[in-house]
Amino acid sequence: MKNDIPVLIIDDEAEMLESEALALQINGHANVLTCSDPRKALEIIQGLPACVAVLDITMPHLNGMELLAKITEHHPEVTSIMMTGLNDVETAVRCLKLGAFDYLLKPVDQNRFITTIGRALEHKLSQAQSARLARGVLEDTLSGPQCFAAIATRERRLMNIFKYIEAVAPTSLPVLLTGETGVGKELFANAVHAASGRTGEFVCVNSAGIDDAMFSDSLFGHASGAYTGAQKDRKGLIDRAKNGTLFLDEIGDMKPESQVKLLRLLQEGTYYRLGQETEERTNARIVAATNRSLDELQADPRFRKDLFYRLKAHHVHIPPLRERMEDVPLLTERFLDQCAREQNKAKPTAPPELEILLSNYPFPGNVRELRGMVYDAVSRHQGGVLSIQSFKDAIGGKHAGNAGSPRPRPAGPGLSFPFPLPTVKDAEIALIREALKRTAGNKTLASEMIGMARQTFRTKVKDFNIQAPAGPAEDEAAD
Repeated sequence: MKNDIPVLIIDDEAEMLESEALALQINGHANVLTCSDPRKALEIIQGLPACVAVLDITMPHLNGMELLAKITEHHPEVTSIMMTGLNDVETAVRCLKLGAFDYLLKPVDQNRFITTIGRALEHKLSQAQSARLARGVLEDTLSGPQCFAAIATRERRLMNIFKYIEAVAPTSLPVLLTGETGVGKELFANAVHAASGRTGEFVCVNSAGIDDAMFSDSLFGHASGAYTGAQKDRKGLIDRAKNGTLFLDEIGDMKPESQVKLLRLLQEGTYYRLGQETEERTNARIVAATNRSLDELQADPRFRKDLFYRLKAHHVHIPPLRERMEDVPLLTERFLDQCAREQNKAKPTAPPELEILLSNYPFPGNVRELRGMVYDAVSRHQGGVLSIQSFKDAIGGKHAGNAGSPRPRPAGPGLSFPFPLPTVKDAEIALIREALKRTAGNKTLASEMIGMARQTFRTKVKDFNIQAPAGPAEDEAAD
């Protein structure tokens, strides 16, 4: 994390060393080292994996330019910042050519000093992130698959998302999760937290429809006497998220006043409790989520543009379930197992036709809707093979055959037909064949899919000599 990366200040002036180190520590940088003898600097750097080094140019025994050249040669992973009392453009150019990240003129304004150190640390994190991404692409494996165990998938797209999360999770920058309602954004936020290696809690806050006062009190806490009924100090959820992750769900519905406070939290890492004048500091990592698209969020005049760009430092879009239908059987099995254990039942066996039925439904409610269907079916289950009737009831008017193949039907006034138009018989044969194809030859499900009586459907299959693909067994007694 950014504030844990070592910052080494090398200067022969003791007062300058003390002043700069104190400024960094006040601003939340915990790992600050100082060195007054440039000859010992390389030995210190040898023991630091990747640090930010601040070098004074004018020093005895070994000047800053010479030291910079040695650092660049032997420790290219170090990010160096040069400081000098000489306002000399030529010297500044030489420093940058030797590999310096930036150049500061003494006396250095404290705000600029802190800002420059912050940019250098972000640069270090960006380098580390790029290296992790490259390693993930080359190795095609996850370093910590256990971080994603709660997300059941076979989809390549999700595996690529996992690798991206592994790369960005150790940084301190915010992560914005987007995706439709029910895709499991909180599970992905938990995965970001697990992959980050943070030791603190994962704390969830729902931002939707909460007025600013309640949001501020819940998130930041209050001081005694802040308002009527506030009889003692109370810490907020941000305190619980110390060294951990704060997950803000439904960020797109946050009130404008709350957005201002969140922006300050993201930019400065500081906040105020209600009724308290002293500033508090946090190192919690922010993960935000919304079911609105980036374009929609950016175009909304009620959502601050500066907050939008700050939040999307890292962006993860979670695809809807209809775009990863091969995960449906895997998720169904997982939910069957979970629900059976929660209800102290034996895990029921799902009939083969259940997979066919679900594979032809687009799940507008995504994974959450599938979970609800499975839990309802298991709750009704008395023994033997699981009935699919509750699934049919849940799908109801949103009929599987008409509502959805894995891809939504293109917009248009109706169906498209070739020229010349087919006969009614040809169209009927084509429709029956497609229904049988989608249901793997299950005539019962195929007839329901196109709204035709089962006996009529079977008669037409026989009369038209339509060869149905071999599929799962059907309950013939139902006809």
